[in-house]
Amino acid sequence: MSDMGQTLKITLLVTLGILSAVFVFWWWRSRRVPSDDAQCRPSLSQLAIGFGTNFFDTLGIGSFATTTTAFKLLRMVRDEFIPGTMIAGHTLPIMAQAFIFMTVVKVDPVLLALTMVAMALGGWLGAGIVSRLPRRWIQIGMGVALLLATASLLMSHFGLFPAGSTATELPLARMLIAVAMYFLFGALATLGIGHYAPSLVLFSLLSMDLHAAFPIMAGAGAFTAAIASTRFLNQGRIYQRAALGLTLGGIPGVLLAAFVVKSLPLDVLRWLVVVVIVYTAITMLRAAYAERKLLTNQNQIGANYVAHSTD
Repeated sequence: MSDMGQTLKITLLVTLGILSAVFVFWWWRSRRVPSDDAQCRPSLSQLAIGFGTNFFDTLGIGSFATTTTAFKLLRMVRDEFIPGTMIAGHTLPIMAQAFIFMTVVKVDPVLLALTMVAMALGGWLGAGIVSRLPRRWIQIGMGVALLLATASLLMSHFGLFPAGSTATELPLARMLIAVAMYFLFGALATLGIGHYAPSLVLFSLLSMDLHAAFPIMAGAGAFTAAIASTRFLNQGRIYQRAALGLTLGGIPGVLLAAFVVKSLPLDVLRWLVVVVIVYTAITMLRAAYAERKLLTNQNQIGANYVAHSTD
């Protein structure tokens, strides 16, 4: 790596550190606003979800779909609060992943910087939309997101990704494709659509070493989560207690996976995750359908009332 590349990499790491501090301050300030749960300590189950999802995220399972599933099955977070709670709670664990992967894995720092900025911009715009969506649309979005996550896990399990290559950098045209796709990944991430599996497909098609994808995925995810979280915090669309559980449980999970375990036979776990995620996706979509029927009935009752009142 050239001196300029090394300088850029150090700059990115310093920027991540500053962004982490700003995010912590922003979250701390939001917790001072009176709310039902702002001062509550996370439960053991919330800490366990944070630990487990981030532990397996570091090993390659992903955390968004599994967190959504846990929140839904345990009825821990209201559906419309899941995206903000999940993104805010996973921000600091993803930051820890980014520091680790960016330090130990070789990758083109220019590509790394551009994808991080692109995904953060996409996340900022996406969060502004998602934080204002009604619950039914969020349920539909997360239901579809979970089904897409299932498809990605199955593709990974059956080895359907392209082979990739050994390159750790891309020519300009392919780099621009990667940057454009990461902008899209950032916008979709605010609905709970993780970018891990799509990134592996993208970099495989671009003939890049898949090991080099890990610092890009972690770094871009960290930037995006920190920036998108501020919008959810401003809108109050976050369940503070559960988010804090993800953070406090998640950071030890990342460190244990990265420095102690490093790898595990995950085939059986992937199948279990697939089954549970599909069930949760169906539950989300059924809830959205039920809410639509309820709204339709309420509108009909209102229309009948108006009609009788004018008789």
